[in-house]
Amino acid sequence: MSDPTIIPYAAPVDQLLTYGDARSTMGWPDYLELGYEPEHIPELIRMATDARLNWADSESLEVWAPIHAWRALGQLRAEAAIVPLLSLFDELNASEWIIEEMPVVYSMIGPAALPALMGYLAQSGHLLFSYVTAAACLGKIGLEHPAIRVECVNRIVQLLERFAKNDPTLNACLISELIDLKAVEVAPLMARAFEANQVDFSVAGDWEDVQVELGLLAQRETPRRHSLIENLFGLPSETDADAVTIDRPVTTKAQLLPGSAAKKAKAKRKQAANSRKKNRKRK
Repeated sequence: MSDPTIIPYAAPVDQLLTYGDARSTMGWPDYLELGYEPEHIPELIRMATDARLNWADSESLEVWAPIHAWRALGQLRAEAAIVPLLSLFDELNASEWIIEEMPVVYSMIGPAALPALMGYLAQSGHLLFSYVTAAACLGKIGLEHPAIRVECVNRIVQLLERFAKNDPTLNACLISELIDLKAVEVAPLMARAFEANQVDFSVAGDWEDVQVELGLLAQRETPRRHSLIENLFGLPSETDADAVTIDRPVTTKAQLLPGSAAKKAKAKRKQAANSRKKNRKRK
C-alpha cells in the first residue's frame, strides 16, 4: 500500500516508486533506459536519502525506491551524490544493502569520491560498520580504477597504521581490502597488527591465512584456531562455512539480505553475532 505521507516525485524519477522488489533481479537494471539524465540527479538524491522511503512499510513497493535511486546515481556517475549518500551509512547501518551496494555505487562515481570517504573515515562518532562500508568503498574504487590503486592502498594503509586505536574488526576489514587489492607491499604493517592482537581473525583469517591469500605462503603451516565467535556460538570452522546460514529476524526492509548478493557477501560485512569467516575464494 502506498504511503500518503511521501512527498510526490517528479517524472521520470517517480517511476522508481513502483519499480519493484530489488531482490527480483540478479543484476542491476540499466536505469538510464528510464530516461535519467544529469538534471535528474537532485531528485534521485532526494529519493535515495528519503527516510520515509527507507523506512516505509516493508510490504510496499516504495520501500525499494531508494535502492533503485542510488543505483541510478551510480550509473550516472553523480559526483553530487557523494556526500549525501554518506548519511545513509549510519542511518541504515543494519542494512546489508548499504554494506553490499555502496562500494559499487562509489566505484561507479570513481576517484572523485576519495576525499569525502577519507574525511568520513577521519571523523569520530560513526558506527563500526559505517567505517567498514566506507573502507570497502575505497577498496572497490581501487579495484575498479587501477590507475589510482596505489592511492587507494595508501589511504587504507593510513587507517591501518592506527591499528592500536582501531576496533579489531575494522582492522580486519582494512586488511581484507588490502588483500583484495593484492597489496603485498604492506604485509609488514599487517603483520604488526596481528602481532599486537588487534585483528579480528574471524573476518579474513589469521596472519597465516592472510599470507596464503597474498601468495607469501603456499599453504598454512599450523592448525587453524577457532575465532571467539565460533567458540561462543559453536559454529563450524570455515571449511563448512558455505553450508551454514545464520538466520535473524527481519523486521524492516533495511534488514533484508539483497537476494543473490547475500550469497556472495563476505563475513567482514556481517554484523554482531552474524560475523564469521567465509571462503574468500568465492570472489
